[in-house]
Amino acid sequence: MSNTVIKVENISKQYRLGAVSTGTLSHDLNRWWHTVRGKEDPYLKVGDTNDRTQKGNSDYVWALRDINFEVQQGEVLGIIGRNGAGKSTLLKILSRTTTPTTGSVKLKGRVASLLEVGTGFHPELSGRENIFLNGAILGMTKQEIKRKFDEIVDFAGVERYIDTPVKRYSSGMYVRLAFGVAAHLEPEILIVDEVLAVGDAEFQKKALGKMKDVSNKDGRTVLFVSHNMTAMKNLCNSIMYMQHGKVVEIGPTDSVINHYLTHSEINGEMVQSFATPEDAPGNDSVKMKRIEACPILNNPFDPITVDTPVNIEFEFWNYVPDKELNLSLHLYTTTEECVFNVYTEAKFLPEGINKGVCEIPANLLNDGIYSVSMLIVAERAYGIYNFEHVISFEVNEKRSTSGWHGKHLGIVRPKLNFNFV
Repeated sequence: MSNTVIKVENISKQYRLGAVSTGTLSHDLNRWWHTVRGKEDPYLKVGDTNDRTQKGNSDYVWALRDINFEVQQGEVLGIIGRNGAGKSTLLKILSRTTTPTTGSVKLKGRVASLLEVGTGFHPELSGRENIFLNGAILGMTKQEIKRKFDEIVDFAGVERYIDTPVKRYSSGMYVRLAFGVAAHLEPEILIVDEVLAVGDAEFQKKALGKMKDVSNKDGRTVLFVSHNMTAMKNLCNSIMYMQHGKVVEIGPTDSVINHYLTHSEINGEMVQSFATPEDAPGNDSVKMKRIEACPILNNPFDPITVDTPVNIEFEFWNYVPDKELNLSLHLYTTTEECVFNVYTEAKFLPEGINKGVCEIPANLLNDGIYSVSMLIVAERAYGIYNFEHVISFEVNEKRSTSGWHGKHLGIVRPKLNFNFV
């Protein structure tokens, strides 16, 4: 079709674990020859698998398998799925920063992408110089960039620092300018990863509004990855749901999101406990030993209600005592809206088992199901592991004494004082 701007056919992407290259040229050619003939990888060890859905000791892993879809001009396609589903790998292929192992991608027009903080800009150049550099890469003339320059700077709110090297920018300043450049330099296709989570609420509102304008008013195409289902519903015409490197479903926004949430992998238990580090989730820096939602109840058999305080107790193995660590706790609704994000002060923690507790007061949460994620950040700068949706708990409605029956609106439900004056 003439208005198809993105056409993806049989895309697959394979990586070799623990290696930058895939081996010798003869190695690659031999593996490619077996692939095109539909044969098994000749370098796959007996009993191993290269399927992401299974564990094995293979040197190879498929990040994407047999991806097919089309995107029309002016469409906003949202891409959802758990971490590791292959979303970012797909965007990198569409942005031409990496190539597929098999399959083809056809793009019509200029592509601007915002994939992650730290990419796209030269750290030694100023914000001004990077704007002109990015415009030149997109094929724009100097005059075209000048016409958009003030609009970009105003959108990003970095006028005071525009002649400062971007390596001195905070992550929020960096992503505001990067998004401003990507959205205002008139690409036919705009690709945005979940990097928008770095920005504050005001910036996210501006960014989502700009993406809607780019699509509705300018007729440009947007691909958007996010874990914020509310933003997806407000912005996207259609949704692609990915899991284990494959497309599960593409269709209308509401139905696909509902399917995703129904089949989501949020843990349904109030406690997760691991006897040994070998069995625990984590990496070489940290491993989770135990995390539990502990309601403070007079009777342990009573349900958690809106007026029940809940403690989130946790224990983890720390293997990096030489690094300052922050612990960041996120509470999510079933629609993946973040209720709050709280964090500890950065401090050095001893090697071995560390324990802590986060207190959620009574009369804060509305009734519903909530999941808990915990991100551990090193040196106040980078996440070393994100324990996603490790536990969940349900808050129930208490027996009403006010005569009100029905669902209370809102995510939170604080108990506030009313006074007549």
